[in-house]
Amino acid sequence: MTKKQIHLNGFIQNSPSPHSTGLWKHELDKGTHHNRLDYWTDAAKTLERGKFDAMFIADVLGAYSVYGGNHDAAAKHAVQLPAHDPTLVIPAMAAVTEHLGFAPTVSTTYAQPYSLARQLSTLDHLTDGRVAWNVVTSYLESEAVNLGLTERLPKEMRYNRADEFLEVVYKLWEESWDDEALLYDREKDAFADPDKVHLINHEGEFFNVPGPHLVEPSPQRTPVLFQAGGSPRGRDFAAKHAEAVFTKGHSLDAIAAYVQDIRQRAEASGRNRDDVKVFPMVLPIVASTEAKAQKKLEALQESVSYEGTASLLSGHTGIDFSQYDPDQYIEDIDTEAVQGNLDMYTKDQDKKWTLREAVKNHGLGNGTVKFVGTPEQIADKIEEWTTIGDADGFNIAQSYSPGTFEEFVDEVVPELQKRGIYRTEYEGETLRENMFGKGQKYIAENHPAKRAGVTNEWN
Repeated sequence: MTKKQIHLNGFIQNSPSPHSTGLWKHELDKGTHHNRLDYWTDAAKTLERGKFDAMFIADVLGAYSVYGGNHDAAAKHAVQLPAHDPTLVIPAMAAVTEHLGFAPTVSTTYAQPYSLARQLSTLDHLTDGRVAWNVVTSYLESEAVNLGLTERLPKEMRYNRADEFLEVVYKLWEESWDDEALLYDREKDAFADPDKVHLINHEGEFFNVPGPHLVEPSPQRTPVLFQAGGSPRGRDFAAKHAEAVFTKGHSLDAIAAYVQDIRQRAEASGRNRDDVKVFPMVLPIVASTEAKAQKKLEALQESVSYEGTASLLSGHTGIDFSQYDPDQYIEDIDTEAVQGNLDMYTKDQDKKWTLREAVKNHGLGNGTVKFVGTPEQIADKIEEWTTIGDADGFNIAQSYSPGTFEEFVDEVVPELQKRGIYRTEYEGETLRENMFGKGQKYIAENHPAKRAGVTNEWN
């Protein structure tokens, strides 16, 4: 029987220590070099050496200012501040790699579909079809007020806008230019056939976009679509649109339940269960013995900034934890921010979390599960979560950067390959082919991108 093959992405952000708060000061961390190209090209080459599908680049557009009502803790402890643009480093990384994909985060709440479609199509051309898009709706109040709104849009409205945003870019990517539009006919002075370049004439609640798309079809047309859905509305959105879903969880049972739920929702949206790949995030802590790995974990936890992590958790959940006693239990409430980051602590069936405990956990890897042990033990956990939890792969988070990636690639990847559950060579040419199989260059025919439709032709 053929073993299920896992897929891996490297989780990173254009910020000093974005997902392990305070680790910028660790002796092995190079996060303060995030503003240099060699930081990114070196990380890309490491991930490609490890045969990773993609580098998943998280992003926010505002400062974490929920904690204490200001950005002081975020600035002091580098809580995703500074936060540089996630897209501009991609061409440099593409130039030093051949197979690794790149999944930048861009918000549908603040971008415009017409310009973003051009930007991502351009990147897909420049990378020879290795671009994805992590679709987010944004959750920080500071993002809204700095980008022209008086307050953060309600969650339902953010998702409604995102639905229409995707409808627009689908039309631009999939329908505006026919496959036969490009002629390159020098004798007839015809670069393209205007009869095969169409308007989309989209008119909707949030957007009016006549088109046509400004960029000729890129290698994948539509980039690979990532999304992270935590709330019921978010899960429906992910099941409808995403080809890959990013999630976090503390336990195998929680991940298994999440995967099952996403697959059922995908079927309800007219897609197949396996059309959506689910990638839990994990933070590997690897050492030559289990005891050394545990000691390493404890040392890393000592480098975490408590105040910085409390600021991060406040921003993630929309709750000002500066008003909480550290030994107070976290409350189960609905939030307009990231519901999944709150649910990790308030809906954990195995543990009731105090703020102090949650902050200690959240400070390393944004609260994600830690796989701690030898390369063999970590491979055991990965295999267990793949077979029992039905995960399709993992987003590998970092404690110190880029050393966590280097240790995982050098020590854990060979063990996964030895077990026959991880590739030894890339299979395809584009990112989508490496994720879904050679020959699957374009988005699936049953995906909403193929059902967007064109209203009028170019005239």
